[in-house]
Amino acid sequence: MTFAFYPWRFCFVAAGAIHFPMRKSGNVLRGTFGTINAGAFARMFEPAASDERPSGLAEPPRPFVFRASHLDGCTFKRGERFYFDVHVFEMRHPVLPYFIQAFGEAGREGFGTGRGKADLEAVWRLDSNGKPAVTEGKDSTPEPVVICLCPEARPVRQARVRFATPTELKSTQAATDAHEFATLFARARDRVSTLRALYGEGPLSIDFKRMGERAAEVRMTRCELRHINVERRSSRTGQTHSIGGFVGEAEYEGDLTEFIPFLKAARWTGVGRHTVWGNGELHVVTD
Repeated sequence: MTFAFYPWRFCFVAAGAIHFPMRKSGNVLRGTFGTINAGAFARMFEPAASDERPSGLAEPPRPFVFRASHLDGCTFKRGERFYFDVHVFEMRHPVLPYFIQAFGEAGREGFGTGRGKADLEAVWRLDSNGKPAVTEGKDSTPEPVVICLCPEARPVRQARVRFATPTELKSTQAATDAHEFATLFARARDRVSTLRALYGEGPLSIDFKRMGERAAEVRMTRCELRHINVERRSSRTGQTHSIGGFVGEAEYEGDLTEFIPFLKAARWTGVGRHTVWGNGELHVVTD
């Protein structure tokens, strides 16, 4: 049982001044690509609901996420280079040419409120550690990163999770329980399962209920989280929406052996709300 995806890095050269506001780099990309109409990319940006979506899912998730938090607060002058990463979960059809076309158009249209233009210089495929591996063109046949979702080979009793970008998790319990392990695992498991069912090899063959019950036995031993308030204003409706959440670290203890692979996959998919724009990025470390 595996989870496959394509992680790519898109590298640009600024042709004018480009500024990425603090905590809003993903939102800058959201505004930029929301206006792009590049065939298949436009359909991925706003995927239509279908009968294939999992039960209870009002809208299908987009089959990609941006990773741009390293750009927060940065300004690039003409000739300076910058990049952002995109993790793509659409495994049924070749989509790299559409991303290259769309991102080239985005650079010509310009980024941010100042609409600073940029030239797409290169596309790199990332390896399983998130490091650039090989350059790719629109005619390349890319190799996906594949994560095994089977239990770890050796028992895992402790894990530390770092929430790198604002994370907001829905919980059936009190809001203060949103970062408890059972909630974190459920959101990671469900997101991986949904993306795999819609865009990959199909639904996961696991006992969701029993895994959830076992996850509830894992306890949190340390919690150093703080809430970040971030808002975005919709240019379409004029309404203001929260895109904040908690960041920091939490440590968990218990029988984590079967859960760690899902958290490793969630590093790439994100968890919670607004993941497509970079929220919910997490990293897990085991002892």
